[in-house]
Amino acid sequence: MRGKPSFDIREMRPEDYGALIDLWKETGLTYHHRGRDSKQRVVQELGTPMALFLVAEADERLVGSLLGTTDGRKGWINRLAVHPEWQRKGVALALLKELERRFDQQGILVFCALIQGDNSSSRTFFKKAGYEEDSSVVYYSKRKGRDV
Repeated sequence: MRGKPSFDIREMRPEDYGALIDLWKETGLTYHHRGRDSKQRVVQELGTPMALFLVAEADERLVGSLLGTTDGRKGWINRLAVHPEWQRKGVALALLKELERRFDQQGILVFCALIQGDNSSSRTFFKKAGYEEDSSVVYYSKRKGRDV
């Protein structure tokens, strides 16, 4: 790639699911294929107003993804992935800025991302993007199965 790489950001479509999973595999992002990341669940969520699932596309190929959701009060940033060949080319930041813009349009005032403690690259990325770490929060979850 010479010069500024060219990619477009758009809303995810149901037919993107296979390419999305391939992208997650290529980036080492874990996914729960029998649970919340199953095709049925992702497609079901796409049809709701709380889902803001974005993808970055270059030459008809998925090169990035960011799944955003909102609970009406906060915007949640999930599953940021950029293909290794496209990392450090502005894809992640462009996806994040577009998601923030859409949260703004909905009147969302707080944007949140949960990041595993050992994921130093994501932690650094979000700090550079203006996010503050809140170490006073403890994450609890209750799951209806191991793969959800």
